Amino acid sequence: MTRPIAKSANVAARTRRRQGSWSPLRSALIVALLLTCVFSLPTIVDAARSVLPARGPVADTTPGQVAGQVTLSGVQPGACLSFPAGDGHSSKTVFIDPGHGGLDPGVVGVTGGHQVLEKDVALGVGTRLATLLRDGGYRVVMSRTKDSSVMELGPSDTIAGALTASAEHRDLLMRAACANAGAASVLVSIHFDAFDDPAVGGTETFYDAERPFAAENRRLATDLQTALVAGLGTTNRGVWTDDQLAAPTLTASGSLYGHLIELGPPAAGWVDNPSQMPGALVEPLFLTNAAEASLASSSSGQQRVAAALKTGVEKYLGHP
Repeated sequence: MTRPIAKSANVAARTRRRQGSWSPLRSALIVALLLTCVFSLPTIVDAARSVLPARGPVADTTPGQVAGQVTLSGVQPGACLSFPAGDGHSSKTVFIDPGHGGLDPGVVGVTGGHQVLEKDVALGVGTRLATLLRDGGYRVVMSRTKDSSVMELGPSDTIAGALTASAEHRDLLMRAACANAGAASVLVSIHFDAFDDPAVGGTETFYDAERPFAAENRRLATDLQTALVAGLGTTNRGVWTDDQLAAPTLTASGSLYGHLIELGPPAAGWVDNPSQMPGALVEPLFLTNAAEASLASSSSGQQRVAAALKTGVEKYLGHP
């Protein structure tokens, strides 16, 4: 069995292009564009409504199926939302955390000349997983439903367009707080992997072995790993404890803490209020492997990952 792979550090945010001075022609063009948008707005809205899905984890409008805000202060709009089971009844809740988001892109891969951002594919998989689980009778809580952090950011939380280490730490704590506030039965954190050798690929899953429910953590991680390898046909890189992660894989605070912030045990100053349910972090594919990045960035590939995760969750939870 191979050793777990450490992720590359997050890439720096791109700098903005410098804006030139305003010309009369540019001003006139902008005014014309604005007037066109205003007069076209009703048509655009009607067209958008005609193609929106009737139901889904983010766009529900059916009575009894509308997303609810989990009671938790300090979250971004669209973060920490609860979605009922398709039949409106469920005794089990799955917390889905698409990793990264907003100013934190996560791993950056390339396939077909296009960048593949971990934050985007994680959200795509998470959204699809939410739909599958709800259709299967589970209630779902999602840490985020759009390209954003989970925690509401303040002016001191960013430097040069990137999150500070403190903000990154507190954002992870907010995800654990969301899982707790949502009364989740299980926590699934979705990430994707990277390595400096583009030939490396495969699937690996992590859990924390120092929690009172460590045995359940391992069982969940094993069920998710088995389902992912079977569903994707990838190399089985194994199930690992989070203290076996190399420092570059963890956040700056996680490296000092020695565990994944979202899954780890209580430690004053690092994790005062840890997640209270079995959890695992999955790394289904390597975005630095062109073939795996292509799969991860496609709708069909994201659906395959989501379907495999649903199989693993169902194996662990049994019945809604």
